[in-house]
Amino acid sequence: MCRSYTDVVESERGLVERRGFLQTAVSVAGVALAGCATGAARGAGAESPKGEADEEGEVTPGEDLMQEHAVLERILLIYDEASRRIEQSEALDSGVITSAAGIIRHFVEDYHEKLEEQFVFPRLQKAGREVELVAVLLRQHERGRQLTDDIMRRAPSGASPELAQLLRSFVRMYRPHAAREGSVLFPVFRVVVGRAGYRELGEQFEDKEHELFGEHGFENTVVEVARLETTLGIADLARFTVP
Repeated sequence: MCRSYTDVVESERGLVERRGFLQTAVSVAGVALAGCATGAARGAGAESPKGEADEEGEVTPGEDLMQEHAVLERILLIYDEASRRIEQSEALDSGVITSAAGIIRHFVEDYHEKLEEQFVFPRLQKAGREVELVAVLLRQHERGRQLTDDIMRRAPSGASPELAQLLRSFVRMYRPHAAREGSVLFPVFRVVVGRAGYRELGEQFEDKEHELFGEHGFENTVVEVARLETTLGIADLARFTVP
């Protein structure tokens, strides 16, 4: 049985209060955890300099980018469901597609991808790391924006086979795109910039998010995605459990 929109929104708000909660929790428990936090560093033989425990509650650039990838993936699920309904001639509010494409445009393309293009890709290119992969990712960013233009232009006219194909094409490109960034590009990027540079970038990323979307830009975006999922009837995660 699907939850109400109010239930979904409250659930989402609880899940996404990540920055303030984590930072507060660490400030309270930092002394007690200082002795064991360094042993939990990811990666065998990871260096654990003094003071790292105080940074455990900070959202790093990689975490920021990966959490934003999760928002993208949820939009891809919305695109999946919308294209399925079009192909099977089921009822579909085209406004859901317009709203989802708007999130892709403003949160993913104009913010998330711009961070990658401004802060991540140039450093990797300068270091001579993953240069061919970066070139492909840049091309896919460009092509994705063209697809979003086409989706936003066609969606107001209602369901059509052409719209379904555009949605399918976007999903087909961006699932491997995000997976390759998360599993290959971001780990290499962290090594390239080093610990101090990585922490500084985290502050820059947060400043940019607040500048564009306000203090709770990520949280508000997740709530809006949840609203669209509720409209489509795909908000209940349990429905995706294999029998």
